[in-house]
Amino acid sequence: MKGCYCLIIELTEKSIIKIGKLNEIKFKKGNYVYIGSAMNSLEARLKRHLSDEKKLHWHIDYLLKKAEITDIIYNKNKKVECELSKYLETKTSGIKGFECSDCECESHLYFFKNRNDAIECVKNAYDSIAMEYEFFRI
Repeated sequence: MKGCYCLIIELTEKSIIKIGKLNEIKFKKGNYVYIGSAMNSLEARLKRHLSDEKKLHWHIDYLLKKAEITDIIYNKNKKVECELSKYLETKTSGIKGFECSDCECESHLYFFKNRNDAIECVKNAYDSIAMEYEFFRI
């Protein structure tokens, strides 16, 4: 299975985290939505994100050393990460340059004060592009 996904991530305290080549970034306490795609194996990518034992490769790997995934919202078979990102950037602030080196988006990581707002915004983003999605609580 292939597709795109949004990780709902909780950071329980404000932190300064070194994120690969982006260097140190100040993160607020709260919830984040990370938008990604896996056009080869969605299952394998999600298992990797949920694993504590992995080589730090993507920007998100560095954040997940300090934060926890609480929910996953995903779609099958179509790459829509930039469309989702463009919707979220109109609703909240993003972390500039986070996981978007291969597209024209400003970010693929967005901040929300609470989990419910993050989930609702992602669902609305999928609805705005008429894309069916699945929701999974960790």
